This record gives sequence, C-alpha cells and structure tokens, in this order.
Amino acid sequence: MASITLNHLGKNYTPEVTVIRDLSFDIKDGEFMVFVGPSGCGKSTVLRMIAGLETVTSGKLSIGDKVVNDVHPKDRDIAMVFQSYALYPHMTVYDNIAFGLQIRKLPEDEIKKRVQEAADSLGLNAYLDRKPKALSGGQRQRVALGRAIVRNPSVFLFDEPLSNLDAELRVHMRAELSKLQRQLKTTTVYVTHDQVEAMTMGHRIAVLKPCGSDPKVSNLTQVGTPMEIYDTPTNLFTAGFMGTPRMNLLKAKISDDGHDVLYFGIRLPVSKQFEQAALKFKGREVVLGIRPEHIGAANEVDWKSDTSITGVIEILEPLGHEVVVHFELQGSTVSGRLRSHLSLPRPGDPITLQIKTEAMHLFDPVTELRLS
Repeated sequence: MASITLNHLGKNYTPEVTVIRDLSFDIKDGEFMVFVGPSGCGKSTVLRMIAGLETVTSGKLSIGDKVVNDVHPKDRDIAMVFQSYALYPHMTVYDNIAFGLQIRKLPEDEIKKRVQEAADSLGLNAYLDRKPKALSGGQRQRVALGRAIVRNPSVFLFDEPLSNLDAELRVHMRAELSKLQRQLKTTTVYVTHDQVEAMTMGHRIAVLKPCGSDPKVSNLTQVGTPMEIYDTPTNLFTAGFMGTPRMNLLKAKISDDGHDVLYFGIRLPVSKQFEQAALKFKGREVVLGIRPEHIGAANEVDWKSDTSITGVIEILEPLGHEVVVHFELQGSTVSGRLRSHLSLPRPGDPITLQIKTEAMHLFDPVTELRLS
C-alpha cells in the first residue's frame, strides 16, 4: 500500500489549453478516495497522470515517498480498471485474470493461487472456463477487477468502472467494490460523475470543476468526507453539484440589522451558525442555500418553524418513498419534498411549505465562498 501526494499538479496540452491547474492534496495510505465532478473537469486526466498514462506538465506527483513524474507506468506498482472491460474475447476468464501475471513470468503455482483467491472474493469460481461472450455485464466487470486484484498493487485506480452497467447492477457492484476495498485495504482512487457513487463509496471525496481561463483558479473545490461536503459545502459549486435533487440557491439579502435573510418579502431568521457572519454582511446581497429535504409540509416535517413559503407547483416527481415537488416562487424554481404520496396536489396548484431555517447555507455572491 502507499499514499499519493499531488503537489501543485498541472496539465497543459498546449500553452493555451490548461485542463489541470494547481491541484494539491494527499490521498492517505489505504484510503478510498473518490474524484467527482461534471464532464470536462479533468478527473480522468488526473487519474491517468497518477497511472503514468499522461505526462505531468507542472508540480510533483508522489506515490509513497517517491516522486513518479518521470517513472514508467509499469514501475509505479498500480493496477487500473477502465470504463471499458477490455477483456480478451478469445481467452477464458481464468486466462484473462492470469494474463498479466503470465507476462511477468510468475511461477504457475503462484498464478493459480492468486487467480483462485481473486475468483473466490469476486464469486467467479463457476465461470473460470467461460469466455467473455458467455458472461453478463456485471460478471465481465468482475473479471476486469480480478485482473487488477491478482497483481497485489500498492494502488488501485478505477475510471468510471460501473457506468456501463444497469441501475440495479450498479447498486450491487457499489457494495461489492466497497466491501472488497475494506478487505484488501489497498489505496484506491475512483473516478465518477455519479454523486451517489461518490457519497456511498468514498472515505473522502475530492470535488473537481473545469479550471477555466483564470490562472488563479484550481480544479479542486473541496476535499472532505461525504457528510462534510454535503453538510458544509465551502463554495457555491460544491453546494450546487453535490446532492440529488440539488440544493436550492436563491439570490437574497441580509437585513439592515443582520438578523434576517430577506427573499422577496420573505424574512428568514439567520441560523445560529451564520449569526456573526451575517452581522458583517448587513444590508448586502448573499446567496441563500436550502436543501429540498429542509422544505416540507407542516404536517410531515420533524422540525418547528414559523417560516413558510407559498408557490405554484410546476412539476411533481413521485419516487415512492417521497415526492419531490418543484414550485415557482417569485420567478425562481424551488424544490421541496413531500413524504406522503396520498392525495397529491397537481401542477398549477398553490402549495405552502415550511422551511427549516437552521439548516440554511449562506454564500458570498462575489467570491462564491461560504460565509465564515
């Protein structure tokens, strides 16, 4: 096992095209780190830089105590699982898993032992004599995992390995991958655009965004545990990206006495965590963030609130265990959650919901940072 250190890492394809800028953070030994972000944010590029498949333009990349900027991929002691299974169609499952070990000319007894251990952990014993065309998508993905596991690497790298699977199988494989990583205790870096995968699998999450043209802006917006990022997003990008449905972000204003947040005549008392910050922002504009689960019907919520809002329903999304309701409020679309799906209102109906004001988030609209 090994830690990974990214020290002011940068990647330019041309002087005008920068995809990674000033990326700095540590991945701990044995940690399951997830890179999450929208398409084009550079998360797969960073993974390929760790693997040695992309060159480092600037900064230092270390695996363990060794700087690996110029180290060949085969000498980095990593194993990578790609989005495509990339299995050899003419080989059996056994031979696909064993192929990398055979290339390294390990003793046959050692190869057989490692393949058997991987097959046991992945539930592939019954399929070792089959060829990939006789396997389901989930089974093929497990073969690809087995091929990586038998190498006993210091670092596992996963580039959106579940994106080709159907929804039910993705849920199953999420759990299997998490369990496998706990058993092996191998440092793991996992790339995904799926927030649910990031939240449920990672020990910590690195949220990335496109770095744009500003030379002072890094791709990295926040690093933390799943609940740290969900409960205390440090900036507007993280707040808007993490969470399904996304956080409501509304243009508002702090009252002149600093005690309330004003939104088109609606007064919301400033939550305790922002009391001191709000006093510094008296009379100034802010961005108010409220997650949909903190907006609900008075007879369903488990909090007490004197603050309610009334809007007109635009869309209802019944999910079985809850109903997400999107409604128009002063020209903005706001999302809330209803727990009961009996006698639902209809689009076009007015709806009055309560807000859990102590769960609010406040951001500076200029710096886009959370008020501190």
